[in-house]
Amino acid sequence: MCDFSVPRPEHPRPQFVRDRWLNLNGKWSFEFDFGESGWDAENLDPAGVLAQGWTGASRKLAQHGLFDREILVPFCPESALSGVGHTDFIPAMFYARKITIPAGWQGKRVILHFGGVDNVTQVYIDGQFAGRHKGGQGSFEFDITPLVTPGSEQILTVHVIDHIRSGLSGVGKQSFFYKSHGCRYSRVTGIWSTVWLEAVAENGLKRCRIIPDYDNGAFVFIPEYYALPHGCTLTAIVSADGKIAGQSSAGCAEGIPFTVKLEEIREWNPDDPFLYDIRLQISDAAGNVIDEVSSYAGLRKISIVKNRLYLNNEPFFPRFVLDQGYYPQGIWTAPDDAALIRDIELGKAAGFNGARLHQKVFDERYLYHADRLGYLTWGEYGNWGLKLENPQARENFLAEWREIVQRDCNHPSIIVWCPLNETTPASPLGLARNFPYMDMLHNYRDWVTAIYDLTRALDPTRPVNDSSGFLHVKTDIWSVHVYSKDVEDMKTKMFPADRKVMFHAPECETGYNGQPYLCNEFGGFMYIPPEKRNENERWGYHGLDLATPQELGAKISEQVDFLVDDPEISGYCYTQLTDVEQEQNGIYNYDRSEKFPADIVRKIFSRKPEWSKY
Repeated sequence: MCDFSVPRPEHPRPQFVRDRWLNLNGKWSFEFDFGESGWDAENLDPAGVLAQGWTGASRKLAQHGLFDREILVPFCPESALSGVGHTDFIPAMFYARKITIPAGWQGKRVILHFGGVDNVTQVYIDGQFAGRHKGGQGSFEFDITPLVTPGSEQILTVHVIDHIRSGLSGVGKQSFFYKSHGCRYSRVTGIWSTVWLEAVAENGLKRCRIIPDYDNGAFVFIPEYYALPHGCTLTAIVSADGKIAGQSSAGCAEGIPFTVKLEEIREWNPDDPFLYDIRLQISDAAGNVIDEVSSYAGLRKISIVKNRLYLNNEPFFPRFVLDQGYYPQGIWTAPDDAALIRDIELGKAAGFNGARLHQKVFDERYLYHADRLGYLTWGEYGNWGLKLENPQARENFLAEWREIVQRDCNHPSIIVWCPLNETTPASPLGLARNFPYMDMLHNYRDWVTAIYDLTRALDPTRPVNDSSGFLHVKTDIWSVHVYSKDVEDMKTKMFPADRKVMFHAPECETGYNGQPYLCNEFGGFMYIPPEKRNENERWGYHGLDLATPQELGAKISEQVDFLVDDPEISGYCYTQLTDVEQEQNGIYNYDRSEKFPADIVRKIFSRKPEWSKY
């Protein structure tokens, strides 16, 4: 079901689609809770709690079920598109809206989905607790079946807590100060991605891992169920261009893989991002289909051979661009689906073959478009703000990262997992080797090792870059960040006289073991077009303010040429795709308009080594 009267009306999860779903984006009522006194104050309590006997229940909500102010979901209250535009800190807030579960959903599980809510979420149906979730970047769901009555109007209330400075969750590039500054940007509180309802069979599929077996021309399916169907069969039907290319059935068994061998083999790659259509059907003993899901997959393989990344058994050189995923009017949320497509098209037009999705978990719709457009991606978590020395923060991270990998592991465009960025133990490097610091370092190493092992256990088909830049503990890729004004300085940093590769802190890192060596951040040159030079705040790396597009092109070109031509280097990521607020070192302006001639950019970034196929 798709209602085009609401913002972001498209299905939010293209890899797992059922016919019966209801988009809850649109106008919601809301109230800020600056004092976090909402459970006691008379004007901040979810509808229905009077019946629970709670003190301080809202007379207003008891009568009307809604708050006085309105916000446009899925846009966060800091954004212009939300209709609110409150840019100061918001420690907590409430949302409420009326919902009616379609009468035809009687007898089905009713699943309430949240694409993303920053940060702690508590949900109520008519004042009754439905569930709680921690983590601001992943997607999550609650089974609200026991609390809803199909055909009846009810009140959905969402309570959000967002202690951005607590260090208990990663916040990505959100600013800890009142204003944005440097490479820290506007904050995001509360709902920032689509909210939706779905009707699911009692014994329906919860998720299904789809693993491409490239070398054998097959897909492997590993199902999970809301409740294990007894005496039922799961069938996977794989189609190519409308014709069945393979089909297989197996008795419904939790987590037990089965394989569909393909009669028609067509690989997925950046030049030909072919996607197979997939239908997953659960049938009962009589042959009746009780649950059906539409999906898709790409037949491709990511591997490492010596110091090279390989795609489909061919070496390739990632020519990536750093993409922050920020939008002028929506902050973390694209104004529409076309904006997601546009960002990928801009990257491809500039000559890049993919993007490092930086310090933010991107919209599933973005990954869908990357899949179908052949745009490689580097899946990352926004770990900045996480206090690594805090045991609760580490526990929270592992739980949320698990959700993220499980959500996105079927996307063929994702070629590497990168759980962390620029991490070190909390104690400053360079201090004396005192016991407290060494103890902290060992704890840090243990934690990063656990992250690597968890990621590989969840998805053994992709390499893991433990931390992009800075301290490497256990990693399949050796990535470094090198911001240099000129290429000679860059060469010296990347290939020091006493070591084979660059180390940020040799005494703290694991030894280099021949992994692919990538310059995962470089560039960052600030160029501001003449028509935009009246803007007050601006920031870029190096303190340079280059005068012309040609001057900028020359600076970038000499560094790209070095990275492409040196045989020891296996890929790069340029900073960055677009300007973001005051950070003005993008290839494009923040509004996605052209900053300097496209032919200059494409000539630079489309260069690849002779040994690279893509």
